[in-house]
Amino acid sequence: MSLIEVRGLRKSFGSLDVLKGIDLTVEQGERIVIIGGSGCGKSVFLRSLCLLEKPDAGQVLIGGQDITARDANVDEIRRGMGMVFQKFHLFSEMNVMDNLCLAPVKLKGMSREDAEKKAMELLAQVGLESRARSWPNVLSGGQQQRIAICRCLMMEPKVLLFDEPTSALDPTMVGEVLAVIRMLAKRDMSMLIVTHEMNFAREVASRVLFFADGGIYEQGTPAEIFDAPKREKTVAFIQKLKYFTFQINQPDFDLMQLHGGIQTFGEKYGLGDKKIFRLKICCEELIYELLKHCYPNGGEVDLQMDISYSESSRTSEIRVSCGGLEYNPFAQEEDGLGITILKKLALKNDYVFKDSRNITESQL
Repeated sequence: MSLIEVRGLRKSFGSLDVLKGIDLTVEQGERIVIIGGSGCGKSVFLRSLCLLEKPDAGQVLIGGQDITARDANVDEIRRGMGMVFQKFHLFSEMNVMDNLCLAPVKLKGMSREDAEKKAMELLAQVGLESRARSWPNVLSGGQQQRIAICRCLMMEPKVLLFDEPTSALDPTMVGEVLAVIRMLAKRDMSMLIVTHEMNFAREVASRVLFFADGGIYEQGTPAEIFDAPKREKTVAFIQKLKYFTFQINQPDFDLMQLHGGIQTFGEKYGLGDKKIFRLKICCEELIYELLKHCYPNGGEVDLQMDISYSESSRTSEIRVSCGGLEYNPFAQEEDGLGITILKKLALKNDYVFKDSRNITESQL
């Protein structure tokens, strides 16, 4: 029996469809990391598993029990899950020990003595044994989040749900919380983790889900997702690609507008003056070369230029697509000055004629 089974999960907020029919099976011991852009539904999905968000449709089975069923004992099923939020949600009027002992004593009938013994064991594991009688407001954010994780573990859950557990922390505190999650991963704790920490995701995950378009857009092992993503939006997210597009419909296009757009794009993403200048020159020369040979008689033009910049590799790519006559600017016996400049500046140039369109790609 699977630990978690999700069937056709849907959730909307008004006219906004956030989750569009998600199917997922989680096995015991899996460590699933969920990544994706802001607003793609990662947190909504995680919260829907324990009905903190009520799905509009679909089923969620936890250990074979349907938590979404009308007659489900939701509180009982939830006890098999522990959730760690962005904010720590410790009870400010209770000290650390009372925060940890409240649920197991009240809900599981554990004696206070046994609860305190277990709490001290968990606090020792996360390096906070000396803070057992401290109040939450004197602890750092990282310490509070470690306490929040211990509070979940006090209930001995079958699976832990982490909703961006480091997003509310200062950078200096992130590492201490991730270290605790790594410790749990080594013990084969079943976990679903929503995070923006890509290096951590690569290290700890047994499976990575990339969310986009209202669902699981692509999934695979960390190596498959981070090193060889197959789908366009996954590639753009992993490589942190930024785009600039310029459309040309007439031979006498506004060159200054093109240069101004490239300048703004380059400054926005910190490309540097030299890189921006090279982009301007390469784009200008390539466009004029294609306009001259693909549209020798002038008239209406259908040309689109796209610049992409990868923040991860710090490389740029110029892609130009146009109709007209077939023409490979990189395969001529004698290069014009513009193509000579382009070949000198670019790391590589590629050309293909596909679906009656000339497509060039140049990497800088």
